[in-house]
Amino acid sequence: MPDKLKIALIPGDGVGPEVLAPAIELLEWYRDERWLPLELWRLDLGAERYLRDGVGLPDQLREQIKRECRAVLLGAVGDPRVPGSEHAREIVFGMRQGFDLFANVRPARALCDRLIPLSNRRAQDIDIVVVRENTEGSYANVGGQLRRGSPQEVAVDEDVSTRFGVERVVRAAFELARRERRSRVHLADKSNAMRNGQELWRRVFMEVSADYPEIEALPEYVDALCYRLVLDPARYQVIVSNNLFGDIVSDLAAALQGGLGLAPSANLHWGKPGHVAVFEPVHGSAPELAGRDRANPFGALRSAGLLLSDLGYPEEQGRIERAIARALDARRCTSDVGGSLGTRAAGAAVLSELLER
Repeated sequence: MPDKLKIALIPGDGVGPEVLAPAIELLEWYRDERWLPLELWRLDLGAERYLRDGVGLPDQLREQIKRECRAVLLGAVGDPRVPGSEHAREIVFGMRQGFDLFANVRPARALCDRLIPLSNRRAQDIDIVVVRENTEGSYANVGGQLRRGSPQEVAVDEDVSTRFGVERVVRAAFELARRERRSRVHLADKSNAMRNGQELWRRVFMEVSADYPEIEALPEYVDALCYRLVLDPARYQVIVSNNLFGDIVSDLAAALQGGLGLAPSANLHWGKPGHVAVFEPVHGSAPELAGRDRANPFGALRSAGLLLSDLGYPEEQGRIERAIARALDARRCTSDVGGSLGTRAAGAAVLSELLER
């Protein structure tokens, strides 16, 4: 028997538990019916525990996850009862930075023609992967406030880019393109206005590209890239960027594929097999939808597919994607993507597609 692959499950807040439930059922099916060596470990982390015990992500538990687990499947975190989102920061940034998951991989591959919000475009025109730097940049929490609350208040957020951090995520983008036989990598930067950190990004991008002569390297200012991404999404295959720009570009790409409810993500220490990774849908906790059986579970299911691929089962990711595509075509889905099913029923529809095939 192969060694068990331990997966930590963190349903989180808001709609997180609702969307993660079908993804957990999917993993249980793979464990029980397809005999994959998965060990599922449910963790009580989120706003409820934080409000009850003052616990976000304890250091000891974070180290245990890092030591014992191959993956984490996260629903969503964020709750208006914790207005400063302290617990969410502890959980999300605690894992991204604590596990050094420097590559946030956000695929945006359309599965259904009718969901494309652009005229004269089809699903085949939108197959983009955004690789976003995940541990530095504007989200490094460097800065502060002076004279808070006064008319003279000053607030400073600093953008941090290191040669080491930039080079490794740029190289990850080119490696992904090579692995998936993609022919172009775009850089989204703003080096014309930000002449220090962003100049570093463009210079390193061009230097690293020399090691991948078969792949076209195309630097573009981020505002122009967003403009052209809407006009002609088919020109984009892989986009690499810093933390802030990558966050924005990946949400735009998600809209082009049919919405955030369909969007999966992987947080990886690229190039280190066996390193713990975190997988999550990117729609957030959406507290206004919590408990209403309306949230779209497909982003969570696609995230589970990315997880299985990272564990060495890429063919199962393909099966899951095809099952979701068939469910979308049959409108066996939630209302945000043109169906009338609730969260539970939409998740069950995908599982039934897998069983029938």
